[in-house]
Amino acid sequence: MVYNGSGTKRGKTLKRTMKFGIIGFVVLLGYFGFLHMKIQQSIHQPIPENANYLIILGARVKGSVPSLSLQYRIDKAAEYLSANEHTVVIVSGGKGPGEDISEAKAMQQGLIAHGIEAARIMMEDKSTTTHENIVFSKELIPDKAASGLIVSNDFHIYRAVEIAKKEGLDIKGIPAKTPKVVLLKSYTREYLAITKYYLTELIGR
Repeated sequence: MVYNGSGTKRGKTLKRTMKFGIIGFVVLLGYFGFLHMKIQQSIHQPIPENANYLIILGARVKGSVPSLSLQYRIDKAAEYLSANEHTVVIVSGGKGPGEDISEAKAMQQGLIAHGIEAARIMMEDKSTTTHENIVFSKELIPDKAASGLIVSNDFHIYRAVEIAKKEGLDIKGIPAKTPKVVLLKSYTREYLAITKYYLTELIGR
């Protein structure tokens, strides 16, 4: 009988690799499940009436036309603003590649089309990231404004609110729906964005 030691070692190595691969997959699945739970919790919070201010976070504009994701944000914000006439709104988003106007301008036009008075709308048109949205918009918040709201698509609310709280804002989220065509892509990218945010916070401590 011939004993093949190298074959046995290869077999053990393969089993060990498969074992660690399965464990890694289960851990990753659990982690994404945790992130999804945090996102779902953030979009099922009660929304207070008569907030002092509302910030709409920007999304892609196609030429001068809001993308469907941005249109959903505009519609949801207009719904709240129509029902809460003392709430002012900050539209936040700069002008990126392929955009003829800034995201803030597109949101302003969209709100006015919904019947929201221009005098209630403040524009922040320089930001290019969620963090900049919050930081630049913070400068426009009225001095006596105590509490506010952020409008974004549902997948984005958790991270946006966390960043805003980190910047010292007393704020909650209003989730707009996410277009079905980009649902999987949006959530997958957001899991990675939240992970990056966690790592940045961890390293910064």
